[in-house]
Amino acid sequence: MSERHYIGGTWVAGQDHQPDVNPSDTRDSVGLFPSGGAAEVDAAVAAATAAAPLWARSNIQQRHDMLRRIADGIAAAATEIGTILAREEGKPLAEAVAEVQRASQIFGFFAGECLRQTGDRLASIRDGVDIEVTREPVGVVGIITPWNFPIAIPAWKIAPALAYGNAVLFKPADLTPATALSLARIIDQAGVPPGIFNMIFGKGRVVGNAILSHPGVDAISFTGSVNVGRTIAAACVASSPMKKFQLEMGGKNPFVILDDADLDLAVSIAVNAAYMSTGQRCTAPERFIVTNAIHDRFVAQLIERLRHLKVGHALGSDTFVGPVVSQAQLDSNLAYVQRGCDEGATLAFGGHRVACDTPGFYMAPTLFTDATNDMAIAREEIFGPVACVIRAKDYAYALALANDTSFGLTAGICTASLKYAADFKRNSRAGMVMVNLPTAGVDYHVPFGGRGSSSFGPREQGRYAAEFYTSVKTAYVDSG
Repeated sequence: MSERHYIGGTWVAGQDHQPDVNPSDTRDSVGLFPSGGAAEVDAAVAAATAAAPLWARSNIQQRHDMLRRIADGIAAAATEIGTILAREEGKPLAEAVAEVQRASQIFGFFAGECLRQTGDRLASIRDGVDIEVTREPVGVVGIITPWNFPIAIPAWKIAPALAYGNAVLFKPADLTPATALSLARIIDQAGVPPGIFNMIFGKGRVVGNAILSHPGVDAISFTGSVNVGRTIAAACVASSPMKKFQLEMGGKNPFVILDDADLDLAVSIAVNAAYMSTGQRCTAPERFIVTNAIHDRFVAQLIERLRHLKVGHALGSDTFVGPVVSQAQLDSNLAYVQRGCDEGATLAFGGHRVACDTPGFYMAPTLFTDATNDMAIAREEIFGPVACVIRAKDYAYALALANDTSFGLTAGICTASLKYAADFKRNSRAGMVMVNLPTAGVDYHVPFGGRGSSSFGPREQGRYAAEFYTSVKTAYVDSG
C-alpha cells in the first residue's frame, strides 16, 4: 500500500511512488511514498493561506493544548517511531528512540511558549504618546528538513511555527519519509485545524523548488547542504515579495585536546561525538586538533577504542555504528578516504566498506593521522564516520587551526585549565562551544546555530525561535 500526502486536513493520493529502502538491509522496503510536485504545493499553499488568519488569531490556550497533545502522542509512540526511524535512516535503535523523545520534549517546550508570548510597552520621546511592541506570525512557512534527524529537526521547526500562529508546508527528506509520516499522523490526530499543517513528499529539486518559488509562501526554514542553502537564499531575495529565510548548513567542527586533558575523557568524547549516528551529524567533530605531548597517546587509545566499536544493523542490540544512509553517501565517504590518502594523510584506521549479515551500506569507523588543515578531509564536511587528527604545537596554534574554517557551528576543547577554557569560549569563532563535552549534543530550550557557512538568519530552538517565526510590529497611540 502506498502512502499519501497531507494537504488541507486530508490525506491525498500521489503518483510516482518510490520505495523507502532500509540501509541496514536493502532487501527491506519501509514503504512506498509518492513524489509530489507543483500541483500539490499549489493546493497546500491555498489551504494554508485560507486557514492562516484564523490560526494567527487563535486563543493561546488552544495552541498550547494542541502542541501538548502532539508532544504526548510522540512520547507514547516513541519506541514504534524510533524503530521506523532506525529502519529507514540507519541510526541505532537506542539513538533513534532518544531522538523521538527529544521531538516530544521540543513540542512540550513550545506548548509552554504559547502561554509565554510577550511584548513591550515603552515610553515615547513625545508627550501623550504610548508605544507598544508586539509580535505577529510571519504567515505561511515552508519547512525543508534533512534525513539525518528526521523527527527532531522537523520538530524544532514545526513546533515554533505552530506555537507562534503560522501555517506550515513541510517537505521531509526523501530518504526518510516514514518518520515524517508518523509525525504527521500524530499532528493530524491532535486536531490541527485543516490547512495549518501540510506535508508533501518528494524530491527537493521538485517539491522544494515549488515551495521556494511560490509567491504564497512567506518564509523558508531549511536545514541541509551549503550549496542548496545558498540557492535558497538567492531565490528568497529574488522573489517578489521577498521571503524571510533561515538556513542551517553543516560544519567542519574542531575538537581541541590539550596536553593537560584527561586522556580517557578526551577519547570517550571523541568516540561518542564523531562516530555515534555513523558520524552523520552536522555537530560531529571531524577535526581532532591535538597538542604534542598528548598526541601519540590520544591516537593510540582512540584507535584501540575504534577496534571494538560494533558496526551492524541499526536494530542490533550491540550496534554502535549503523549503516550510512545510502549508497550515494557511502560512495562520497569512500571518495574522501581516497582523497585523504592522495593528499598525504595517513589512514590510521578503517576507511573501507564492512560486510555484515545483511546487505547494507556499512562502513568502518575511519581515522586519519598526519593531516594538515589545508587538506580536503580537514576543510570539507564529509558527513560520515570519518575524522582526522591534526597536530598542534601549543594552545595558541590549536585555536588558530580550530578557527581556520569557513564553517562555524560547534567547537570543543578538552582541558583541565580554566584559563584555556575561558579563552577558548571567548575566542572560538563558532556559534556553540563545548568544554569537556562532545560537540554533538545540545539542549532543546537554548539557541542552536552557528556562523560563517554553517548558518544564516535567526537562531533555532528555545525562545530565540521567535525571531524567525514572528514579525515585530511597533504601534504608536495618541493617549493624550
